[in-house]
Amino acid sequence: MIEWRLNAPRWVQIAEILKARIADGTYPVDSPLPSEHQLVQEFGVARGTARKVLIRLREEGVAYAVRGLGTFVAAPKPEPADE
Repeated sequence: MIEWRLNAPRWVQIAEILKARIADGTYPVDSPLPSEHQLVQEFGVARGTARKVLIRLREEGVAYAVRGLGTFVAAPKPEPADE
């Protein structure tokens, strides 16, 4: 059961959970992320909330979508070298 923080929207909290799962290897690069339906079931949120999570992860470059297949974990972007 998730203990929701009152100071952040649920979609932000779910995105943080998914990013933590990516960081710890639960979802490796190029593996599928949960679908909207799976997020609705796991977190008990509305479909629009689940959609917003996946959209935000794509906007942040953490994930990419393949039409008809779903959303997948993107490879991390290389860090810029300090000169």
